[in-house]
Amino acid sequence: MKSITIKGSERESVGKKASKALRNAGKVPCVLYGGDKPLHFTADELSFKEIVYTPNAHTAVIDLGGKKLNAVLQDIQFHPVTDKILHVDFYQLFSDKLVTMNIPVNLVGNSPGVRNGGRLLWRKRKLAIKALPDNLPDFFNVDISTLKIGGYITVASLLNDDFTILHPDSTLVVQVKSARNAVLIDEDEEEGAEGAEAAEGAEAAEASTEAKE
Repeated sequence: MKSITIKGSERESVGKKASKALRNAGKVPCVLYGGDKPLHFTADELSFKEIVYTPNAHTAVIDLGGKKLNAVLQDIQFHPVTDKILHVDFYQLFSDKLVTMNIPVNLVGNSPGVRNGGRLLWRKRKLAIKALPDNLPDFFNVDISTLKIGGYITVASLLNDDFTILHPDSTLVVQVKSARNAVLIDEDEEEGAEGAEAAEGAEAAEASTEAKE
């Protein structure tokens, strides 16, 4: 999984007054949990652009003046009016400790059910998993190129030995439901119909040529 580096500095003082002064200076108060004790630090608000304002999942490298710590974003607080970042919590990663993270789901291909008028319902855009840091995937690629009307894909088809998906196997990820004007056509029948139409067209053209002669 891709990591985003966030450069910061350890905080000498904590509390509401100190935090307010930091925010006024364009800094964000942060806390890193998971180690021997919580580590308080600050970072520029712009440093969080790639890890917060993105649909992708990333880990973080907290760079505190030479001391680098691997972490994941755990919680973030925004101002209710301005949407400015007020506070960020991270959780430190260790190579031998499992971590829980939400992984985005990407849909790949074009569904024949949708082409026939069905309605695509994307039930899960992210899936929570538990894994060792080195086994965290960037995303789930879900192939919908064979998904017909009435078809669906569940978590069961995404199981992997490298991680545990924290949803029941029967959880729907994506499905194609019938719409009012949907055409229920089997793909094999559709191909057969296209072949028959092509053959009829060829016969008609041949008959027209013979008539002209």
